[in-house]
Amino acid sequence: MKVLTDTATLIAILGTSVIYGTDIFCALVLRPAAAGASDASVADLLGRVHEYGDRRLPVPGVLAIVATALAAGTDDSTLGRTGGGIALVSLLLWLAIYLRISAPINKRLRAAAASHTVPADTRQLQQRWDSVIWSRALLQTVALAGLLTLLSS
Repeated sequence: MKVLTDTATLIAILGTSVIYGTDIFCALVLRPAAAGASDASVADLLGRVHEYGDRRLPVPGVLAIVATALAAGTDDSTLGRTGGGIALVSLLLWLAIYLRISAPINKRLRAAAASHTVPADTRQLQQRWDSVIWSRALLQTVALAGLLTLLSS
């Protein structure tokens, strides 16, 4: 069982790390860059960024959630189960924020980029997206910390 738990934990850490790195980059670099860019630039470039991200990032994200659930469910220590449980809750909260707030905005910006239009509320869309990026990054940080307890248990 330890091999299964450790393998699932490593897969979960790798998948979570991809999303963590993306969210940290967005919080530290993309958010302030977008704040200083024109609405047309934000709608076009970020619409295209979300086009690729929304298509490619679900794979590591889903793998992370499934592997975290498997690792937490198969670990035989209280510390590991607790850390894995915290990681799983963090990832599910991240997913809820993403689906409720970020994904609809991404969809609007993707459509704008595809149609070469600039939504009148581009600035408000980006500000709303920006308002949750630090929360998303924090939840990914907590998830990684929880997953690391599975390795040490």
